[in-house]
Amino acid sequence: MKKQLSTTGKFSRRDFLRLLLAASGATALTPFLNACQALGLIPPTQTPTSSATPSASSTPTLSPSLTSSPTPTATPDPRTPVVLVKTRDRVAGIRKALDLWGQNPVEGKTVALKANFNSANLSPASTHPDTLRTLVQELWGMGARSLTLAERSGSADTRSVLTELGIFDLAGELGVDTVVLNDLTDQSNWDMFQPPGSHWQNGFPFSKIFREAEAVIQTCCLKPHRWGGITLSLKNSVGMVARYMNGLDYMNEMHASNIGTKVAEINSAYTPSLILLDGVEAFITGGPDQGQKVWGDVILVGADRVAMDAVGVALLRHLGCTGPASRGPIFQQEQIARAVELGLGVDGPEKIRLLVDDEDIESQAYAMLVQNQLLRE
Repeated sequence: MKKQLSTTGKFSRRDFLRLLLAASGATALTPFLNACQALGLIPPTQTPTSSATPSASSTPTLSPSLTSSPTPTATPDPRTPVVLVKTRDRVAGIRKALDLWGQNPVEGKTVALKANFNSANLSPASTHPDTLRTLVQELWGMGARSLTLAERSGSADTRSVLTELGIFDLAGELGVDTVVLNDLTDQSNWDMFQPPGSHWQNGFPFSKIFREAEAVIQTCCLKPHRWGGITLSLKNSVGMVARYMNGLDYMNEMHASNIGTKVAEINSAYTPSLILLDGVEAFITGGPDQGQKVWGDVILVGADRVAMDAVGVALLRHLGCTGPASRGPIFQQEQIARAVELGLGVDGPEKIRLLVDDEDIESQAYAMLVQNQLLRE
């Protein structure tokens, strides 16, 4: 173990990660953390007091880019939070993640909701019905004034996809308006948008539903993309763009070249208020509609698309993904790099703060593994 420590006697973030990874899994983590605390390598889980009652304000900081659930501090942490909950229970995981995030961007507002219904294939190809149901229930509970689910599938017929997956029935049950974007053929329903330095020939038509909503919420899946590298929160925004307008096929243009760059540029047309990534199941090959399925065991919540997608790529690599998503520094992935250029999110892994429950050892251990992937060059 002495070889792992720096010669200055200080315990670096990478030293700690290497030691943590040597502790095999959550079962070994508790004694490992206790030993580190005894050596003074990380802060204790509670501050000694004169009584037997633990201090309510004491929270362990497990690494410079990994924190437990938020507590009041003198100086606000400038890093962008991404909540991580390790779970296979979508309902409980989503509720816990939203509670840890602790923000309410929808109260009293009109809300546009974008899910992931690129095809009628089941999760993780498409949004799981439990995820949609729980998210909608939580948004109503936060005081949303109205909810509109707007969707355009990829190569499949959107109305058929939503019918086959039972989304119209589910949305009706939950009091959500549903809009098939393909049906909005009049140009008045779309804003032409051309971001600075655009790779789109003449811009792209972006749905006014998302432009005019007071809050935009999206939920995406955890999977690579056989052409675009990754299909996480940035790629999920493609369904907000019309495929055809004025005789032009915008999806054909997008796929012709620089697909990841053009995907990122679409995201300059709006800013999400909340992103929920359902990684309970994941593809590690193929994508977006099929691939090798594995348990991802995670729910993520945040509002920064770059941070969310960077953590998503780290998760995919931890799970053993292949293809473009598995190669090179995470912030050099085409979608992420272009999004950073456009100022759509954080510009490096050190700007991301993984936020976990301070009493959830399994989530803490999983977050450490993800953090290790984020820091790899």
